[in-house]
Amino acid sequence: MAFSSNSGGGPMAEINVTPLVDVMLVLLIIFMITAPLMTHKIRIDLPQANPNVQETNPPEPIDLAVKAGGELYWNDEPITEAMLAAQLRVAAQKNPQPELQIRADKTTQYQLIATVMATAKSSGMVKIGFITSQQ
Repeated sequence: MAFSSNSGGGPMAEINVTPLVDVMLVLLIIFMITAPLMTHKIRIDLPQANPNVQETNPPEPIDLAVKAGGELYWNDEPITEAMLAAQLRVAAQKNPQPELQIRADKTTQYQLIATVMATAKSSGMVKIGFITSQQ
C-alpha cells in the first residue's frame, strides 16, 4: 500500500505501478508457456531435384511479332490469324513444347496482344513470354 508523503491528507499524485508490474509478469509467464504449444508442424514431401539431368536439345523458341496495324509475323514471316491458330496447335503438340515469345511494337494496342494470347492459350500453348527491346 502506498502512503502519501504530504501532510495535507489529499489525494495521492503518484501512480502505484506495483500491481501493473505483477499483472505484466503473470502475462509474460503465460505467453512463454503457451507460445511453444501454438506452433503447428506440417510435414511436406518436397520433390528432389536431380542436378545431373540436363535437357539435351531445348526447342527453339517461336518468335511472334505483332505490329501496330495488326500484322503478325511468325519467325519473321507474315502469317494470318487462321494460320497462326493452326501453327500454334502444331507447336503445342510437340514434346517438349517450345516457348512462344511475343514481340510487339510500342504503339500496338493491347487488344491485339490479348487476342494473340487467347489464341495461344486455346491452342494449348503453356509457355508464353514477352520480348522487349532497348531504345
